[in-house]
Amino acid sequence: MADLLWDDVSCLFDPDLMGSLPDVRVPNASVEDWQAVLDLVAERGWKCQYSESETVLPMPRAEVVLSRPADAECPDLRVWPTADVLVIFRFHPDDEVDFDIALRELQGQERLDVFCGFLRETGRRLGKPVLMAPEGDYGHPVLGFDAEADRVALLANPQVR
Repeated sequence: MADLLWDDVSCLFDPDLMGSLPDVRVPNASVEDWQAVLDLVAERGWKCQYSESETVLPMPRAEVVLSRPADAECPDLRVWPTADVLVIFRFHPDDEVDFDIALRELQGQERLDVFCGFLRETGRRLGKPVLMAPEGDYGHPVLGFDAEADRVALLANPQVR
């Protein structure tokens, strides 16, 4: 059974309302959490591409990426849980796992299920919530993986937004 039904949440996936790249994050994360995410990507065999600037490189360990100088350009890791859904992790030097997802790729129940599955697998691996908020509005998550309930759930009324 689906965590969320497209008809109930489709407005949360409207790029005009949410921004084209909503903010998705795992708060209170550590270097070990980042490494757990990288391990999950490898274990699941998801296609991925790590890059610094425009240069594609082999994926280093999390502690190497997160220990770069403060003024260094932020590397990213592109992950495709399926061929048509792209997740972009940003290695910001702070205490959260941060990633973007293009809402234009998440239209319809099938793609929503892929996204929910990705949030669920990430949240289960870390034992932490994974929260999605409108672009630039971290303080108001609208949906996310609830670690206690072990499912993706609405965190705000989609009709209010």
